[in-house]
Amino acid sequence: GREDFRPRIVPYYRDPNKPYKKVLRTRYIQTELGFHERLFVAVLTSKATLNTLAVAVNKTVGHHFPRLLYFTGLRSAKVPHGMVLVAHGDERPIWLMYETMHYIHQHFGSDYDWFYIMQDDTYAQAEQVKALVTHLSINQDVYLGRAEEFIGGDEQARYCHGGFGYLISRSLLLKLHLHLDSCRNEILSVRPDEWLGRCIIDFLGITCVSQLQGQHYHTYELAKNTEPEKEEEEEFQAALAVHPVSDMTLMYRLHKHFRRIQLDRAYQEIQDLQMQIRNLTSLTPAGEAGLTWPVGINAPFLPKSRFEVISWDYFTEQHLFSCPDGSPKCELSGASKADVSEIIESALEQLNSRYQPLLRFSKRQLLNGYRRFDPTRGMEYTLDLLLEAVTQKGHSHVLAKRVSLVRPLSKVEIIPMPYVTEATRVQLVLPLTVQDLDFVANFLDMFAMNTLDTHDNALLTLLFIYHPYDAQRVSQVDVFAGVKAMIGELEKRYAEVKIPWISVKTEVPSQVKLMDIVSKKHPVDTLFFLASVWTEINMDNWQVFFPVHFQEFNPALMYRGEQTASSSTDFLRDGHFDRHSFAEACFYNSDYMTARTKLAADILDRDEVLESMEVFDVFLHYSGLHLFRAVEPGLVQKYALRSCNPRLSEELYHRCVLSNLEGLASRSHLAMALFEQEQANST
Repeated sequence: GREDFRPRIVPYYRDPNKPYKKVLRTRYIQTELGFHERLFVAVLTSKATLNTLAVAVNKTVGHHFPRLLYFTGLRSAKVPHGMVLVAHGDERPIWLMYETMHYIHQHFGSDYDWFYIMQDDTYAQAEQVKALVTHLSINQDVYLGRAEEFIGGDEQARYCHGGFGYLISRSLLLKLHLHLDSCRNEILSVRPDEWLGRCIIDFLGITCVSQLQGQHYHTYELAKNTEPEKEEEEEFQAALAVHPVSDMTLMYRLHKHFRRIQLDRAYQEIQDLQMQIRNLTSLTPAGEAGLTWPVGINAPFLPKSRFEVISWDYFTEQHLFSCPDGSPKCELSGASKADVSEIIESALEQLNSRYQPLLRFSKRQLLNGYRRFDPTRGMEYTLDLLLEAVTQKGHSHVLAKRVSLVRPLSKVEIIPMPYVTEATRVQLVLPLTVQDLDFVANFLDMFAMNTLDTHDNALLTLLFIYHPYDAQRVSQVDVFAGVKAMIGELEKRYAEVKIPWISVKTEVPSQVKLMDIVSKKHPVDTLFFLASVWTEINMDNWQVFFPVHFQEFNPALMYRGEQTASSSTDFLRDGHFDRHSFAEACFYNSDYMTARTKLAADILDRDEVLESMEVFDVFLHYSGLHLFRAVEPGLVQKYALRSCNPRLSEELYHRCVLSNLEGLASRSHLAMALFEQEQANST
């Protein structure tokens, strides 16, 4: 009979006599469960067509596939930008196919479920290929493509034509790999696709099919001098792969044609869905009043208080009246200018499509423009346009018209980013000044509880920043003697832990200069976590590059003698995210050294420039990396009044002062404090 699988709870038991050892688990559950990525694509090219047809493939469909590699026998001196190329060193077609299949199995055989092989003179509809594999079962040995007969061979056997691409399942690839060497020695063929087909048939008994599990592999063979725009055959419109593509221009024309077909289908599907929503809205409790605009887009955000109201930004065609630097007026440029121009153009296009041929509109002037970002639906716009309307008889009239537009949030795309595994050792760097001494004990306690007690893979280095006056008296009175004693106690409590420190003498503790000292004392593959004495260390924070920490408000103003709220669910009400602080950062030493080298070449010997910079500025202007800066609720700092060094640059000093002021309390609590003070003064 069939075995009945039922879940059961396995009780956790740990032998108290054995030392504690942290279990390292994978970051993603799909890795632990053995899930694979969906599709890998291999493009067979050559030295002669690498810079032409292969580039065209990369520019048209390359970014639509999750993983795509190019395989060639010989490579040119310069590889086109943005292409991952594997050269086997031999242009013989059979050898190229053999080496490619061997390489795919060796490097990707355990990571993907499906493998799509195509030539660089093939145009494949990427979205259709991805949709095809989602409808196929991975439990079968699949060899799917355009089935062709062998010349003079068995009438029942078929091979997949390489020009139209073919799909191989992971299970088939694993079995095929065992026979590749035998196929290379025993099977003679001129065409690589025939050789592969004969290998699969002779050793595995599997023939190529064009239809499987209700899914059809549609192809179309292009004739010479074909005009893609004029092709109206149903077979061409439904083709998943088109071959042969003779030149780059034809590849781009095919891509444009099929993209237009898919775009028209998408627009039609949107209209059908909107019609269904309109028909169903009348059956809902809210009735027609519940229909939002645009149909199918989320309703606008409804604020629960005046503090949640999303403000509108005013703009004209030349200026923006809500500037990133806080100034009341700035020139409209860059992405904002392109955004406004596109919105005005879209508004005119929509008006003309609605009223033509009776009226045709042209823009005279943008009278007023308003925009705001609604996180529930996207960017909203309201435009007051001065238009000239022309009738069919040529009569014109100038009128003002208000239009509303929405640029909706599109499909969310998860960007693959490298992550730090738990096996990666993190080097925590903590700069300390005399003003920080009152908070060091709490920091070390939190570090011991959250990292040392849990045996996390993290090290701590302290950076003692001595003022020149304190440095001269260090032999008599060491201002950091208490901190060094605390470190000694920690090293006694945790015998396997060593906490080094570095002493620095400076009047201006520049973040970049301090990081230069630390960087030279560690290997290039070190992962640094730059923290401040107010940071509550938690290993969940290592993933953030430049986090915006959560700053708690002054409890004296928030609670005024009352007991602090103990609920962990509403702690975010008692503070704010401090966007003025760049004290925390997470980066690799190799990346910092590369950016620092470029900075040194730029500033030459003008070290005073470093006093006006932070590590964030170094990465932003000299690294070429994508910087990630976002709010991090898990990175919480207790309230403390920072000491702002006036010897730093004006911008850094001003940012420090703003951080102190905005970290006092919320508006309501500040108003209450002022009210109570006035009441006390009046009595």
